[in-house]
Amino acid sequence: MKTTKFWQLSSLLLLTGLVFMSSEISADLPGVIDRVRPSIVAVGTVQPTRRPVSIFNGTGFVVGGGKHIITNIHVIPNKLDFANKETIAVVSGRGKSAKARTAELIARDDDHDLALLEIQGEPLPALKIGNSDRVREGEEYAFTGFPIGMVLGLYPVTHRGIVSAQTPIVIPSTSSEQLTASQIRKMRNPYTVFQLDAVAYPGNSGSPLYDTRTGDVVGVINSVFVKESKETVLSSPSGISYAIPAIYITRLLQRAGLAN
Repeated sequence: MKTTKFWQLSSLLLLTGLVFMSSEISADLPGVIDRVRPSIVAVGTVQPTRRPVSIFNGTGFVVGGGKHIITNIHVIPNKLDFANKETIAVVSGRGKSAKARTAELIARDDDHDLALLEIQGEPLPALKIGNSDRVREGEEYAFTGFPIGMVLGLYPVTHRGIVSAQTPIVIPSTSSEQLTASQIRKMRNPYTVFQLDAVAYPGNSGSPLYDTRTGDVVGVINSVFVKESKETVLSSPSGISYAIPAIYITRLLQRAGLAN
Protein backbone atom coordinates (compact mmCIF):
# COMPACT_ATOMS: atom_id res chain seq x y z
CA MET A 1 0.00 0.00 0.00
CA LYS A 2 2.83 2.35 0.93
CA THR A 3 4.56 1.50 -2.34
CA THR A 4 1.44 2.38 -4.33
CA LYS A 5 1.10 5.74 -2.57
CA PHE A 6 4.79 6.42 -3.14
CA TRP A 7 4.46 5.90 -6.89
CA GLN A 8 1.26 7.95 -7.00
CA LEU A 9 3.02 10.81 -5.23
CA SER A 10 6.06 10.48 -7.48
CA SER A 11 3.90 10.56 -10.60
CA LEU A 12 2.06 13.62 -9.33
CA LEU A 13 5.31 15.45 -8.61
CA LEU A 14 6.68 14.51 -12.04
CA LEU A 15 3.52 15.71 -13.79
CA THR A 16 3.58 18.95 -11.81
CA GLY A 17 7.22 19.48 -12.77
CA LEU A 18 6.53 18.91 -16.46
CA VAL A 19 3.61 21.33 -16.41
CA PHE A 20 5.75 23.92 -14.65
CA MET A 21 8.58 23.48 -17.16
CA SER A 22 6.16 23.77 -20.09
CA SER A 23 4.61 26.92 -18.64
CA GLU A 24 8.04 28.37 -17.97
CA ILE A 25 9.18 27.82 -21.56
CA SER A 26 5.96 29.28 -22.97
CA ALA A 27 6.26 32.29 -20.66
CA ASP A 28 9.86 32.87 -21.81
CA LEU A 29 9.08 32.90 -25.53
CA PRO A 30 7.36 36.33 -25.75
CA GLY A 31 10.35 37.92 -24.05
CA VAL A 32 12.78 36.10 -26.32
CA ILE A 33 10.84 37.24 -29.40
CA ASP A 34 11.00 40.83 -28.14
CA ARG A 35 14.78 40.52 -27.92
CA VAL A 36 15.15 38.81 -31.30
CA ARG A 37 12.80 41.02 -33.35
CA PRO A 38 15.08 44.14 -33.53
CA SER A 39 17.75 41.95 -35.15
CA ILE A 40 15.49 40.74 -37.97
CA VAL A 41 15.68 42.49 -41.35
CA ALA A 42 14.01 42.13 -44.72
CA VAL A 43 16.52 41.57 -47.56
CA GLY A 44 16.14 42.65 -51.16
CA THR A 45 17.07 45.42 -53.56
CA VAL A 46 16.32 49.11 -54.13
CA GLN A 47 16.30 50.83 -57.52
CA PRO A 48 15.14 54.48 -57.80
CA THR A 49 13.93 54.14 -61.42
CA ARG A 50 11.92 50.97 -60.77
CA ARG A 51 8.32 50.57 -59.67
CA PRO A 52 8.13 49.47 -56.97
CA VAL A 53 11.40 51.03 -55.89
CA SER A 54 11.96 48.41 -53.19
CA ILE A 55 11.59 44.65 -53.56
CA PHE A 56 12.19 42.46 -50.50
CA ASN A 57 11.81 38.71 -50.93
CA GLY A 58 13.76 37.26 -48.02
CA THR A 59 14.87 37.64 -44.43
CA GLY A 60 18.18 38.19 -42.69
CA PHE A 61 19.46 38.75 -39.18
CA VAL A 62 22.18 40.82 -37.55
CA VAL A 63 25.40 39.20 -36.32
CA GLY A 64 28.82 40.20 -35.07
CA GLY A 65 29.23 43.84 -34.08
CA GLY A 66 25.85 44.88 -35.47
CA LYS A 67 26.80 45.88 -39.00
CA HIS A 68 26.68 42.47 -40.66
CA ILE A 69 23.73 40.43 -41.86
CA ILE A 70 23.38 36.69 -42.49
CA THR A 71 20.89 35.57 -45.13
CA ASN A 72 20.58 32.97 -47.91
CA ILE A 73 22.59 33.59 -51.05
CA HIS A 74 19.58 32.70 -53.21
CA VAL A 75 17.81 35.76 -51.77
CA ILE A 76 20.45 37.99 -53.42
CA PRO A 77 20.04 38.60 -57.20
CA ASN A 78 22.69 37.01 -59.40
CA LYS A 79 23.14 40.35 -61.18
CA LEU A 80 22.40 43.92 -60.11
CA ASP A 81 21.43 46.67 -62.54
CA PHE A 82 24.26 49.00 -61.59
CA ALA A 83 23.56 51.23 -64.59
CA ASN A 84 20.19 52.11 -63.05
CA LYS A 85 21.59 52.30 -59.50
CA GLU A 86 20.14 49.04 -58.20
CA THR A 87 21.66 48.10 -54.85
CA ILE A 88 21.23 45.42 -52.21
CA ALA A 89 19.22 46.76 -49.29
CA VAL A 90 17.86 45.66 -45.94
CA VAL A 91 14.97 47.02 -43.90
CA SER A 92 15.04 47.09 -40.11
CA GLY A 93 12.17 47.92 -37.80
CA ARG A 94 8.54 47.22 -38.59
CA GLY A 95 5.50 48.95 -39.99
CA LYS A 96 5.79 52.72 -40.38
CA SER A 97 9.01 52.79 -38.35
CA ALA A 98 10.82 50.50 -40.84
CA LYS A 99 13.96 52.00 -42.36
CA ALA A 100 15.90 50.88 -45.42
CA ARG A 101 19.66 50.98 -45.69
CA THR A 102 22.06 49.87 -48.41
CA ALA A 103 24.15 46.75 -48.02
CA GLU A 104 27.07 45.06 -49.73
CA LEU A 105 27.74 41.37 -50.24
CA ILE A 106 31.16 40.75 -48.67
CA ALA A 107 31.29 36.94 -48.37
CA ARG A 108 29.32 33.92 -49.54
CA ASP A 109 29.12 30.16 -49.03
CA ASP A 110 27.39 28.66 -52.04
CA ASP A 111 27.61 25.10 -50.73
CA HIS A 112 25.43 26.04 -47.76
CA ASP A 113 23.47 28.86 -49.45
CA LEU A 114 24.71 31.53 -47.03
CA ALA A 115 25.54 35.19 -47.66
CA LEU A 116 27.21 37.76 -45.43
CA LEU A 117 26.22 41.40 -45.98
CA GLU A 118 27.68 44.59 -44.54
CA ILE A 119 25.22 47.41 -43.92
CA GLN A 120 25.62 51.17 -43.80
CA GLY A 121 24.60 53.34 -40.84
CA GLU A 122 24.44 52.71 -37.11
CA PRO A 123 24.89 49.16 -35.76
CA LEU A 124 21.80 47.09 -35.01
CA PRO A 125 21.32 44.63 -32.12
CA ALA A 126 23.10 41.37 -32.99
CA LEU A 127 22.04 37.80 -32.27
CA LYS A 128 24.34 35.25 -30.66
CA ILE A 129 25.30 32.20 -32.69
CA GLY A 130 24.74 29.05 -30.63
CA ASN A 131 26.18 25.54 -30.89
CA SER A 132 24.19 23.69 -33.55
CA ASP A 133 26.05 20.46 -32.74
CA ARG A 134 24.02 20.25 -29.50
CA VAL A 135 20.63 20.38 -31.24
CA ARG A 136 18.56 17.26 -30.56
CA GLU A 137 15.51 15.88 -32.31
CA GLY A 138 12.35 16.75 -30.41
CA GLU A 139 13.67 20.06 -29.06
CA GLU A 140 11.58 23.18 -29.60
CA TYR A 141 12.84 26.14 -31.63
CA ALA A 142 11.37 29.24 -33.23
CA PHE A 143 12.11 31.35 -36.29
CA THR A 144 11.18 34.94 -37.05
CA GLY A 145 11.05 36.49 -40.51
CA PHE A 146 8.95 37.83 -43.36
CA PRO A 147 6.88 35.02 -44.89
CA ILE A 148 5.97 35.69 -48.53
CA GLY A 149 8.17 38.78 -48.56
CA MET A 150 6.39 42.15 -48.51
CA VAL A 151 2.94 40.72 -49.30
CA LEU A 152 1.99 40.64 -45.62
CA GLY A 153 3.74 43.93 -44.83
CA LEU A 154 6.96 44.63 -42.95
CA TYR A 155 5.90 42.97 -39.71
CA PRO A 156 8.18 40.12 -38.55
CA VAL A 157 6.26 36.89 -37.99
CA THR A 158 7.31 34.12 -35.59
CA HIS A 159 6.69 30.38 -36.06
CA ARG A 160 7.49 27.65 -33.54
CA GLY A 161 8.08 23.91 -33.86
CA ILE A 162 10.38 21.03 -33.06
CA VAL A 163 13.37 19.61 -34.87
CA SER A 164 11.65 16.52 -36.23
CA ALA A 165 14.77 15.04 -37.83
CA GLN A 166 18.40 15.66 -38.65
CA THR A 167 18.63 14.51 -42.23
CA PRO A 168 21.12 14.54 -45.14
CA ILE A 169 20.66 17.43 -47.55
CA VAL A 170 20.58 14.95 -50.45
CA ILE A 171 18.81 11.59 -50.47
CA PRO A 172 20.48 9.26 -53.02
CA SER A 173 18.20 8.48 -55.94
CA THR A 174 17.44 4.89 -56.92
CA SER A 175 18.37 5.78 -60.49
CA SER A 176 21.10 8.07 -61.79
CA GLU A 177 18.57 9.38 -64.31
CA GLN A 178 16.64 10.99 -61.45
CA LEU A 179 19.63 13.01 -60.26
CA THR A 180 19.76 16.71 -61.10
CA ALA A 181 22.97 18.68 -61.60
CA SER A 182 22.29 20.48 -58.31
CA GLN A 183 21.92 17.18 -56.45
CA ILE A 184 25.14 15.81 -57.91
CA ARG A 185 27.06 18.91 -56.78
CA LYS A 186 25.68 18.61 -53.25
CA MET A 187 26.43 14.90 -53.04
CA ARG A 188 30.13 15.74 -53.40
CA ASN A 189 30.02 17.61 -50.08
CA PRO A 190 27.09 16.13 -48.14
CA TYR A 191 26.03 17.49 -44.78
CA THR A 192 23.12 17.28 -42.35
CA VAL A 193 20.27 19.79 -42.11
CA PHE A 194 17.47 20.26 -39.57
CA GLN A 195 13.99 19.17 -40.64
CA LEU A 196 11.22 21.08 -38.86
CA ASP A 197 7.53 20.47 -38.27
CA ALA A 198 6.76 24.21 -38.59
CA VAL A 199 5.79 25.61 -41.99
CA ALA A 200 8.15 28.16 -43.55
CA TYR A 201 7.36 30.16 -46.69
CA PRO A 202 9.72 31.50 -49.39
CA GLY A 203 10.05 34.88 -47.68
CA ASN A 204 11.27 33.09 -44.54
CA SER A 205 14.47 32.14 -46.33
CA GLY A 206 17.31 33.55 -44.23
CA SER A 207 15.32 33.67 -40.98
CA PRO A 208 17.21 32.63 -37.83
CA LEU A 209 16.20 29.38 -36.15
CA TYR A 210 16.72 30.05 -32.45
CA ASP A 211 16.39 28.55 -28.99
CA THR A 212 13.02 29.53 -27.50
CA ARG A 213 14.63 30.03 -24.07
CA THR A 214 17.82 31.93 -24.93
CA GLY A 215 17.42 33.35 -28.44
CA ASP A 216 20.72 31.75 -29.52
CA VAL A 217 20.74 30.99 -33.25
CA VAL A 218 21.20 27.34 -34.20
CA GLY A 219 20.30 27.50 -37.88
CA VAL A 220 19.12 29.45 -40.92
CA ILE A 221 15.71 28.70 -42.44
CA ASN A 222 15.88 27.62 -46.06
CA SER A 223 12.75 27.01 -48.13
CA VAL A 224 14.36 26.64 -51.56
CA PHE A 225 17.94 25.39 -51.55
CA VAL A 226 17.32 22.23 -49.51
CA LYS A 227 13.98 21.32 -51.08
CA GLU A 228 15.39 21.34 -54.60
CA SER A 229 17.77 18.63 -53.40
CA LYS A 230 15.43 16.51 -51.30
CA GLU A 231 12.00 16.92 -52.83
CA THR A 232 12.46 17.06 -56.59
CA VAL A 233 10.32 13.92 -56.99
CA LEU A 234 7.30 15.60 -55.41
CA SER A 235 4.70 16.99 -57.79
CA SER A 236 3.67 19.69 -55.30
CA PRO A 237 5.52 21.45 -52.44
CA SER A 238 5.42 19.77 -49.04
CA GLY A 239 4.78 21.45 -45.71
CA ILE A 240 8.21 20.36 -44.47
CA SER A 241 10.73 23.08 -43.64
CA TYR A 242 14.49 22.92 -43.28
CA ALA A 243 17.31 24.89 -41.66
CA ILE A 244 21.04 25.04 -42.39
CA PRO A 245 23.00 24.41 -39.14
CA ALA A 246 24.63 27.46 -37.56
CA ILE A 247 28.10 25.88 -37.63
CA TYR A 248 28.33 27.07 -41.23
CA ILE A 249 27.51 30.64 -40.16
CA THR A 250 30.41 30.51 -37.71
CA ARG A 251 32.77 29.25 -40.41
CA LEU A 252 31.65 31.95 -42.85
CA LEU A 253 32.22 34.65 -40.23
CA GLN A 254 35.65 33.22 -39.46
CA ARG A 255 36.62 33.23 -43.15
CA ALA A 256 35.49 36.86 -43.35
CA GLY A 257 37.66 37.73 -40.35
CA LEU A 258 34.71 38.45 -38.08
CA ALA A 259 34.20 37.12 -34.57
CA ASN A 260 30.61 36.55 -33.46
